[in-house]
Amino acid sequence: MTTQDRPANDIDDHGSAGPSLVVVAHGSRDPRTPATVTTLLDRVRELRPGVDVRLGHLGIDEPLLSDALAGLGTGRAVLVPLLLSRGTHIKRDLPAAAASAPRLRTRIAAPLGPHPLLVEVLYARLAEAGWRMDATSESRGSAGAPGAGTGRGSGARTRRGGAAVVLAAAGSLDPESAADTRRTAALLSERLGGVPVVPAYASAASPTVPEAVRALAARGYHRTAVASYFTAPGHFATRSAAAAPWIAAAPLGAHPAMARLLLHRYDQARDAPYDTPHRHLASA
Repeated sequence: MTTQDRPANDIDDHGSAGPSLVVVAHGSRDPRTPATVTTLLDRVRELRPGVDVRLGHLGIDEPLLSDALAGLGTGRAVLVPLLLSRGTHIKRDLPAAAASAPRLRTRIAAPLGPHPLLVEVLYARLAEAGWRMDATSESRGSAGAPGAGTGRGSGARTRRGGAAVVLAAAGSLDPESAADTRRTAALLSERLGGVPVVPAYASAASPTVPEAVRALAARGYHRTAVASYFTAPGHFATRSAAAAPWIAAAPLGAHPAMARLLLHRYDQARDAPYDTPHRHLASA
């Protein structure tokens, strides 16, 4: 059953009320972030009015995840991380939070990425910033930059002045997180018709966004856009955008496809059997 097929009152296949959806956000000191997350959750509620949608933060902002789970008391809950890849939060922090609420039967959904819906949001944000496929056609068929999806025409000679994209992500020491980001970069490259997309990071990993921009310039790409692979505005997103030599896209934010993706991850988790407490679903 797809997200769109779910009944408005969210009664599950056995006739009982569905579990609560607890969106787990990272937390940020940027005052724009709470408003963005609130708008996103409102869109989730509009798509699925029968679901009890709640918010919990891993830190900084309130309510904290532990408080959100305590407020549910008993019953079932699906924790859907507003996170884009695997890493410490997914593997350690969320299971620990679930274990701290023993009266709840919990599931932990996969991170949002990689997923084609994220790629559609990245594409839409680039278009809003001024990306036009007809203006970048000369880049199609150019040789892929290191770490990029090569798309069509792999191995062709790089053209001077061609367009490219740096996919700016938060960064993590976890190698699976980097693998997830590279996969998203490859999918975005395909969506852009083979334009090189290089993953870069704001912390913990390399290359940094300025390093990726310089590497692309050395290869002949002098119109480099920065795609913001962040869920909401914040320090990392702002700093990454400042390194853009051409256009910088806005973060993923409260795009409607983000709400659909949150519900997709919720459905994946809620439809799995609750035979093992705190079981974590792999990304799919």
